[in-house]
Amino acid sequence: MTTFLDRPRRSLLYIPGNNPGMIQNCAIYGSDGVLLDLEDSISISEKDSARKLVKHALKTLDFGTVERVVRINGLDTPFFRDDLEEIVPSRPDAVRIPKIDSPDDIRTADEIITRLEREHGMEAGSVRIHAMLETARAIVNAHMIAASSPRILGLTIGGQDLAADLGIKATREGLEMLYAKSAVILAAKANGLLAFDTVYTDINNPEGLREQARMSVSLGFSGKAAIHPSQISIIHEAFAPDEKEVRKAERIVRGAQEAEERGLGVVAVDGRMVDAPVVAQAVRTLELARLAGMEVEGL
Repeated sequence: MTTFLDRPRRSLLYIPGNNPGMIQNCAIYGSDGVLLDLEDSISISEKDSARKLVKHALKTLDFGTVERVVRINGLDTPFFRDDLEEIVPSRPDAVRIPKIDSPDDIRTADEIITRLEREHGMEAGSVRIHAMLETARAIVNAHMIAASSPRILGLTIGGQDLAADLGIKATREGLEMLYAKSAVILAAKANGLLAFDTVYTDINNPEGLREQARMSVSLGFSGKAAIHPSQISIIHEAFAPDEKEVRKAERIVRGAQEAEERGLGVVAVDGRMVDAPVVAQAVRTLELARLAGMEVEGL
């Protein structure tokens, strides 16, 4: 019943593209996806070698069910085109492009990826895009960016760079980012996309991460990036539904299935009419529950 887009991506773990040991263990960390990084975690002198390592890993390693995303360097760098030329033919699930400021940035990347897919006999549109919004201009343009290409899978906010662009200091509570995060979520959801929250950088403060991860869920983010494997379980805990939510979701999905079998266009659950978006949310709740190890019906 779930689609590729609906599949939960609660956690995306950043892994430096020049760390073969961590890359080799991608399948065992427990994250829903990995972000093989060619950008911030890689020094200029190691850009080429990191790109080659990630390219080789994509072609040879078994990542299991873990989604494979590569964060490339931005359009304003001399590494952008080389990253796409070498990474796209290695067939990642997606590329995460930093410092996207406008629809034109997406169109430039889309044109290159489309050409590479065609030249290498790949399915058109198979490599998706995560658009990273890291400036005030990007936040203002969020809706136009989200609507600029069907290749976009999701929007993600770059918290540290955005804070620097805004000239503000990030706090533990994160309220200074509330408008920007809400703008990213609304733009993503209005265009049928996923929305990913930024990283929590203090790996020695699990309670701080737990608090921010819960805020991510309450705001409507689809998932949250992590910078250390120890953060994954905390993020997953935040996205896990409680027992009451799961039982209600089961009733909604069961009611939708029964209505479909009887040829009814209307679903009634607990005496209330339920429409398609509510059913879709119930399916997602059950999938999150299943991933959290809970017993569920309806999937």
